[in-house]
Amino acid sequence: MKKNLSLGIDTSNYKTSAAVVDASGEILFNHQQLLQVKRGERGLRQSEALFQHVQNMPPVLERLFEDDSLRQRIGAVSVSSRPRPVDGSYMPVFTAGLGYGRAVAAALGVPLYEYSHQEGHIEAIRHYSDLKDVNPIICFHFSGGTTEALLVDENRFEIVGGSRDLAYGQVLDRIGVALGLDFPCGEAMDKIAMASQGHPRIFTRIKVTDGYVNLSGIETQGQRLLREYPQTMLLDDLFETLSRSIMEMTLQLSLKYDIQNFIYAGGVSCSQYMRQFLTENLYRDLNIVFGKSELSSDNAIGMALLGGKHLWH
Repeated sequence: MKKNLSLGIDTSNYKTSAAVVDASGEILFNHQQLLQVKRGERGLRQSEALFQHVQNMPPVLERLFEDDSLRQRIGAVSVSSRPRPVDGSYMPVFTAGLGYGRAVAAALGVPLYEYSHQEGHIEAIRHYSDLKDVNPIICFHFSGGTTEALLVDENRFEIVGGSRDLAYGQVLDRIGVALGLDFPCGEAMDKIAMASQGHPRIFTRIKVTDGYVNLSGIETQGQRLLREYPQTMLLDDLFETLSRSIMEMTLQLSLKYDIQNFIYAGGVSCSQYMRQFLTENLYRDLNIVFGKSELSSDNAIGMALLGGKHLWH
């Protein structure tokens, strides 16, 4: 039996994921399990997240290997072994996926490939888009702890913009928890913002300089204002203010690098509010790509696709 399937494993800060894809990009297995965060908490310590990954992964792999037709055709295993594709990038949570990946690859007698969590995010969107073979492009990675713009040219990644302090996801989660929402808060906040019928200007405009922002100020402002305005009104203007800063970053980087092709990846890019705002304000000038929500949030599909390149090409 030909071993032409690729297994991807990802153990991020807040989700345990495994996926299997074939050479056409068809997703044959896809499991994503959120880690449990206590109500009122703004995240997990690395030790807590690592423990949950160790508990979550065995039943996921058992479910996968119940299907002999999949197990026997796996020809490569790929794991996210670090957060970003730069020297010194490290988080303990990724050692869980790396450990299970090494064991599975050894048991199946197939090669193991290591990539970064960030590369997996980008590949999950890019592979299914019209930018699959376009270079160079700029990819934004918006997640709970990361806000970066990366100039991608073939396999070269260069950080060219983003946030110099807090990530967009951190701003949303900190304000959301203060409002009494469950962590992670982005999806619930997005629905509330989308339900608004209009709002006054509440937040100060975020200054964008050469593709970079600082977000600690808007988080502080949000914490101060959350009891002065109705929740729907507050979140409507918060999302518009954040979305406008992303638009300005995009336009500045497009001019600086003469690039018209942009990908938005990561959990924050699942926001329907942000997608609608950016699409309405950028579509005439630029080619902007959002993936399906299940591909934008943390998943192992991008990992599987990256490892599959060794099999299929």
